[in-house]
Amino acid sequence: MYKIYQMDTKQLENPYVFQKYYQEVTDSRRQKVDSFRMMKDKKLSLAAGVLLNQGLKEQGLLAEKEKIVEGENGKPYLPGNRRVYFNISHSEERAIAVFSDAEAGCDIEYVKNFPGLGLAERFFCPEEYRYILKQEEKSQAAAFYRLWTLKESFLKASGFGLKLPLNQFCISLEGEIQVKQQVNRKKYYLEEWRDGEYQIAVCLEQPLQSISRRGLKSYVQAQQFQPFSETGHE
Repeated sequence: MYKIYQMDTKQLENPYVFQKYYQEVTDSRRQKVDSFRMMKDKKLSLAAGVLLNQGLKEQGLLAEKEKIVEGENGKPYLPGNRRVYFNISHSEERAIAVFSDAEAGCDIEYVKNFPGLGLAERFFCPEEYRYILKQEEKSQAAAFYRLWTLKESFLKASGFGLKLPLNQFCISLEGEIQVKQQVNRKKYYLEEWRDGEYQIAVCLEQPLQSISRRGLKSYVQAQQFQPFSETGHE
């Protein structure tokens, strides 16, 4: 089982809202927010911290008391806690976090920034590139981002990160989504969906059972004494 949390950083354009959440995140997150020069990056970093706090809270953990470290390839984890796994991603004006009881990775991409087919030809495996070319021209960008987010989520779930070249494993979109890989003996399960102008993917080491998604607007409302709203995703 896993849960996805998401936050739209447009809410943080309000200085009062920004400061409110800035004061609620950990000291280390505030330092990270402060390290960015661009306001866009500050908001994305703060949003990631807010989602991390909320996910840990629902797991019965307090963010300020949990030590988060990075693995060899930069993946964050909770040392000594093998029942809570998480991952964070952000793009443009949206941040997401996934919490699971198994190793997990997530990725979100703003689909209006299509880099063109050259990137896929150079870095994707041949099967993936052929899949994109088979699509109608107007659908090629969507196909690219489906593959990109699924590949990124696998890199993060597996813990290899950017150390593993993108053409060393292959995502198949024919029928059930699966990853063809020989980098380890583990089995991975992937899920994806489109949310407006964003493409989102999640990768887990176990079968996907259920999902709960929460948006920032609901989260802000919760701070105003209104309950979270939850929606299921099949």
